[in-house]
Amino acid sequence: LVAALRAKQVSSVELLDAYVARIEKLNPIVNAVVTLDVEKARQRAAEADAAWVRGDWWGPMHGLPVSVKDALDTAGIRTTGGSKDFATRVPAADAAAVARLKAAGAVVFAKTNLPLWSGDCQTWNELFGATANPWDFERAPGGSSGASAVAIACGLSALETGTDIGGSIRNPAHFTGVYGHKPSFGLVPGVGYFDRPEGGRVDVDINVIGPLARSVDDLELSLGELAGPHTMGGRRPSVVLPPPRATSLEGYRLAVWLEDPALAVDAAVNAVLRRAVDALVDAGVAVEEARPSVDVESVLRTYFFLLGAAIGSPEAVAIGRAMRDTPIPDEPVEAAFLRGAAGDVVEWGAACLARAAIRDEWARFHQRYDALLCPVAPTAALPTEPGVDLTERTIPIDGEARPAIETIRWCGIIGVASLPSTVTPVGVTETGLPVGIQVVGPYYEDRTALDVARRIDGIVQAYRVPPVAIMA
Repeated sequence: LVAALRAKQVSSVELLDAYVARIEKLNPIVNAVVTLDVEKARQRAAEADAAWVRGDWWGPMHGLPVSVKDALDTAGIRTTGGSKDFATRVPAADAAAVARLKAAGAVVFAKTNLPLWSGDCQTWNELFGATANPWDFERAPGGSSGASAVAIACGLSALETGTDIGGSIRNPAHFTGVYGHKPSFGLVPGVGYFDRPEGGRVDVDINVIGPLARSVDDLELSLGELAGPHTMGGRRPSVVLPPPRATSLEGYRLAVWLEDPALAVDAAVNAVLRRAVDALVDAGVAVEEARPSVDVESVLRTYFFLLGAAIGSPEAVAIGRAMRDTPIPDEPVEAAFLRGAAGDVVEWGAACLARAAIRDEWARFHQRYDALLCPVAPTAALPTEPGVDLTERTIPIDGEARPAIETIRWCGIIGVASLPSTVTPVGVTETGLPVGIQVVGPYYEDRTALDVARRIDGIVQAYRVPPVAIMA
């Protein structure tokens, strides 16, 4: 699209109108877009077209219509966080990530749905309702950037920008069959992330902002404009990420980790992942069964503790305080979330030291292996359950009902280590639901994760457009 804009084969206004027409046709079915600002966007698109007539090219996204998750502040465009209490909230300033998209020439024209305060693995809230998975309308597209993924899958936008603290980019990419990238923590500024009534002023621990797209190349285009530390209103510093570690898939040292007692994966999903790995081996790629030398349950407890400290609600704090003096035998690792919400500074510091040890082990692992291939989630897309809290839902894994919170375990062990992870589609289950795989790279070596994913995509070639999108 950018090449077509540059060659003047199409105008930005024409592209914007095409996306708006698709939204008018498909959005009533999937409910992905919750706010449109066509008038201002058309003015911006017209300015982009006029600028290029004068020979003024704004940047790598000149005139490109894009949407963003409704958790990222957009100046002059409603941003609600999925909360009824903020149904008319219109920020005065852009989130840092949104400002960078605009600085690259993008035309921000739409906001996409999310769960309340980005806090669920399905995309539903009382303000906008549920977003449907385009592969099965009764199923959820994941969360919390579920509608971001649906907008990409259905071609309602050129690029999307979501957030990820527990798989909120990666799970939706996996559940809807698109591409997503969780950047290294700290690479993209989080200022302007509206995840609570007083949110948006500081970066949230573990959380990252990153792109969803229809190809790895598009992920890389977006990341190149998003990356760089926040400078408190100063000029954006240039960031040069290390290049990929190899120039061919055969040149990479790849590890695969598909099964673990603490990280269950349904057989239907595992079968798709195994076929993808087998395809790589058949193509001559060296892949070893290996994983970091960490105690997975201990890592998960550290992750959920820090997650609770980062996003715990007053209700979680109250429950956590009640738990502190009441040890529970065989307490699930997820209970650490409540303990983290009620933890003190000393406990948080200890958890940070535990995280440092986890990161050190991953660094040793990445001295031997360039990237790790692992599952995104234990299942394919699950039925939507509007109004049912995450803690009250279950997921079926090989016929056994397991707590739904286990959906984020695979993503959590990567997130707590601050590592970059690219999700690429690798096939569908026997029932036709998409499956993605995580490509986990070394810290701040996002381009290695992206490059490996791109090359896997060239062999597996599993990306498909949902039938509903083809109809449009």
